[in-house]
Amino acid sequence: MGGCVGSRHDSSGSLNDNSDGTGVALGRNQPLKRERPKWKSDYPMTEGQLRSKRDEFWDTAPAFEGRAEIWDALRVAAAAFENQDHQLAQAILDGASITLPHGALSECYDELGNRYQLPVYCLAPPVNMIEERCDEPDASDRDSGGADSDGGGGGRRLRLRLSTGRDLRLRVRAADTVGAMKRRLQAQEGVPAAAQRWFFSGRPLTDRLRLEQINISRDYVVQVVVSQPPPDGAPARETWRQPTPVDA
Repeated sequence: MGGCVGSRHDSSGSLNDNSDGTGVALGRNQPLKRERPKWKSDYPMTEGQLRSKRDEFWDTAPAFEGRAEIWDALRVAAAAFENQDHQLAQAILDGASITLPHGALSECYDELGNRYQLPVYCLAPPVNMIEERCDEPDASDRDSGGADSDGGGGGRRLRLRLSTGRDLRLRVRAADTVGAMKRRLQAQEGVPAAAQRWFFSGRPLTDRLRLEQINISRDYVVQVVVSQPPPDGAPARETWRQPTPVDA
C-alpha cells in the first residue's frame, strides 16, 4: 500500500537527508518519466479487480495523513499518466507544487515536505492481467449506435459532458460497452468514436467495459474528451470549454 510519511524539507528546499540510499539527491524536482512501471500480480487479475483495488486505495489514502487536495491531484495525475497523457500529468503536478525526486509518481512530496507514495498498481496494469469473459454474445457491440431500443437490459439516459462545451444525454443500456456507447454518440452527435476518450471519477474507461460494470448513478456525469482533427498535419489537440447545462 502507498502512504504518506512525515518527512519534511528544510528551509533551503532540500530534504533533511541528502540521499535516500540510492545515490539520488532528494529535494530536487525531476520531470515525470514516461516509462510505465512493469509488475506482476500475485494472481491473474481482471480489469474489474484492478479497478476495485485502486478504488480501495484512493478511498483510504487520506487516512495515511497528508493533504486531501494533494491526494486528489495525484489520483488525476496517475490516471493521466496511465493514459499516456504525460503533458497533462506534469501540468497537474506542477499546479499542485508536487515534487518528484526520482521522476516517478511512486514517491513524491508536497510543498510542505510531506511524503506521498503510490503503489505500482495505481500507475500501470499488471503484465499478467486477463480479460473478463462473458458467455453471452455482446449484443451492444453489434449495435451500430443508431437505435434507442431498450432490449432486455433496460434503457436509461446517461449524462455526458463533452470537452467541446456541450452537455447532453445518451440513450444507453446496462449491457452496453463503452465502445458501443461511443458509436452511439457518433451516430447522435457526429463525434467520431476514435476521437472520444471517456472518463468517470478521474479514471479512463476502456472500450470493453460494460455500463453495468462501471456502476454510474443516474445523477453522475461522464466526461468525454474530444480530440479535434489536426489542421494541415498538426498534432491533434483537445478542447475544453465551459459546459452548458444539461437539459432536463
